[in-house]
Amino acid sequence: VQLQASGGGLVQPGGSLVLSCAASGFTFRSTWMYWVRQAPGKDIEWVAIIDPTGTATNYPDSVKGRFTISRDNAKSTLDLRMYSLKPEDTAQYYCARSPPRVVLGSYDYRGQGTQVTVSS
Repeated sequence: VQLQASGGGLVQPGGSLVLSCAASGFTFRSTWMYWVRQAPGKDIEWVAIIDPTGTATNYPDSVKGRFTISRDNAKSTLDLRMYSLKPEDTAQYYCARSPPRVVLGSYDYRGQGTQVTVSS
């Protein structure tokens, strides 16, 4: 299993950023997927989940209305569009795979992350 996130960087408060994840080594089109993040000194937090077809998504209140998850099953890629970014969104962001039995917030594999820093 390989999950490689990219697209992070430094952005000003109120700005936008798009993260991408390239997946391989498993049947991506059949798998629920997450974006999760970890800020320094804090626990890992899930920020978005998407079903295998890309038609069902869910977000915690902390990012709802600002983040959008999407997927391209033909390319085995997962995206996270982030808008109206806040300093508290600063974290290492990872894409993660759900186990076959979906339990919100629970993943069985997390790839390499990409750093997002929101600062003026």
